[in-house]
Amino acid sequence: MTVYETHTYDVLVIGAGGAGLRAAIEAAHSGASVGLVCKSLMGKAHTVMAEGGVAAALANTDERDNWQVHFADTMRGGQYLNNWRMAELHAREAPDRVRELEAWGAVFDRTADGRILQRNFGGHKYPRLAHVGDRTGLEIIRTLQDYVIHQPVEVNMECTVISLLRDGNRVTGALAYDRERGRFKVFVAGAVVLATGGIGRAYRITSNSWEYTGDGQSLAYNAGAALQDMEFVQFHPTGMVWPPSVRGILVTEGVRGEGGVLVNNEGRRFMFDDIPENYRSQTADNEEEGWRYTQGDKSARRPPELLTRDHVARCIMREVREGRGSPHGGVFLDISWIGSKLPNAEEHIKRKLPSMYHQFKQLADIDITKEPMEVGPTTHYVMGGIRVDGDTQMSTVPGLFAAGECAAGLHGANRLGGNSLSDLLVFGKRAGEHAALFASQNPAVLPHQDAIDVLASYALAPFEREGDSVEGPYQVQHDLQAMMQDLAGIVRREEDMQKALSGLAVLRARASQVSVPGNREYNPGWHTALDLANLLTISEAITRSALERKESRGGHFRDDYPEKDPAFAHFNTVVTRGPDGRMQITRVPLPEMRDDLKQIIEEQK
Repeated sequence: MTVYETHTYDVLVIGAGGAGLRAAIEAAHSGASVGLVCKSLMGKAHTVMAEGGVAAALANTDERDNWQVHFADTMRGGQYLNNWRMAELHAREAPDRVRELEAWGAVFDRTADGRILQRNFGGHKYPRLAHVGDRTGLEIIRTLQDYVIHQPVEVNMECTVISLLRDGNRVTGALAYDRERGRFKVFVAGAVVLATGGIGRAYRITSNSWEYTGDGQSLAYNAGAALQDMEFVQFHPTGMVWPPSVRGILVTEGVRGEGGVLVNNEGRRFMFDDIPENYRSQTADNEEEGWRYTQGDKSARRPPELLTRDHVARCIMREVREGRGSPHGGVFLDISWIGSKLPNAEEHIKRKLPSMYHQFKQLADIDITKEPMEVGPTTHYVMGGIRVDGDTQMSTVPGLFAAGECAAGLHGANRLGGNSLSDLLVFGKRAGEHAALFASQNPAVLPHQDAIDVLASYALAPFEREGDSVEGPYQVQHDLQAMMQDLAGIVRREEDMQKALSGLAVLRARASQVSVPGNREYNPGWHTALDLANLLTISEAITRSALERKESRGGHFRDDYPEKDPAFAHFNTVVTRGPDGRMQITRVPLPEMRDDLKQIIEEQK
């Protein structure tokens, strides 16, 4: 009988970015014993990519801001498919979470009178993003890491979870392996929090690093939990497009928030050409007014570059398709033009956007204070994910919680910039708190040895495959990413997505035959082989959900159904695993919103 290294906790947190760290801190504060497992290193997460700021209605820069306006902006940005309870809690609690971070040592940029400075961002009515230059996410991770190491939290780094373990209908732990040595570990827990981030590695062009293979969403799905709104994938409008080695790396929205403009190869600001009717009253109709807005003029309206990300991304793709793009398939983002407005523009840009200055200087040999950047859409974020309860963050499976990007609900059809950081703070805290409460009432249960043996044998199967039909995992991953980019990317069509489903079936058969040489120690081929199952699961969930929603809304755009359809405005697309093991798609009606929240939305309109 195989003996596995076993760890037992009250709460197991899988993922050590902002949401996972905040959940671990809160669970420990609640008196629970906490284990933290992360695929890479602690804090090596995409929280650091949220460079522009954390959205919270502190009202430091504009006293008209409050939680009600933030709530209405979030709902409008999400096309009202949001979990309204999550949107309410998020808007109400975000200011306290930001002040809490400040008390823990986070150093934010300041107003002249010493308060936390806030900047403009796409989709937000008022300047709302508390920031640290363009390194806000990094500062949040630094603060949470410094805080968590002083808590009774046991950290397991470079450890990948293969499967969740269940006792009946309840989740009671996870089976994982040490990425360095390949040795299996069993984690037993009263409750599990998933905070594994996004799915960007399902696509060829992405801002996401190698870890983001949809692990949490796939783990939850295979454990019986429901996924929600997986068709809504956010393609950030501004990623680097040149040189090829850095294609997809994020260019923060903070560049546009500080006055950067988008122009085509004719030198024209094309974003003025297409302003949605519901944003027209808030959007500047000339360059001068837009510039005054970025400088804090409360009487001015925001520039069109700060419209929602889905809209900006589609406008960029239109310019490229119609031959007005940059030499390498994007458009130009120009912040250097503010030199005509500010006498010290070069120092201003370097102070406000230090990371962007160094990123382009070092990676593309471009000085953004003097010349424009080439940018284009990149797969960035998924609004969909694990279906959770708005108050507790528990999934549809008892004992399994989720927070951050891997959880669905808050953002609806499209996430506003800056809401991701306040999301992980607010709901990371709630997930940790309620996971600890659940664990206190439901002690950990040791899993059955036979079940673990079956899972371990599955994980080791790639080492044993031989014959003419086997292939390496990298080619399967490459073909999957190319297919999803081309057939289920920014612009979608029925026939393309049907081809994608057929292609996924072929790729799944190929993935079942991948073989890896060598042994379990330091074997990246084996790691990739195990990631394939997760990538295939979430790719199918995205494609089937996108086929079900025959309209265009938020981050989901269908060329064959380019308009919103009122018939699709009142339900979430829910993905579950059927009794036969096949993926099932159902439409679940949105719950009725409270009357006081309806009134807030009407007043803000």
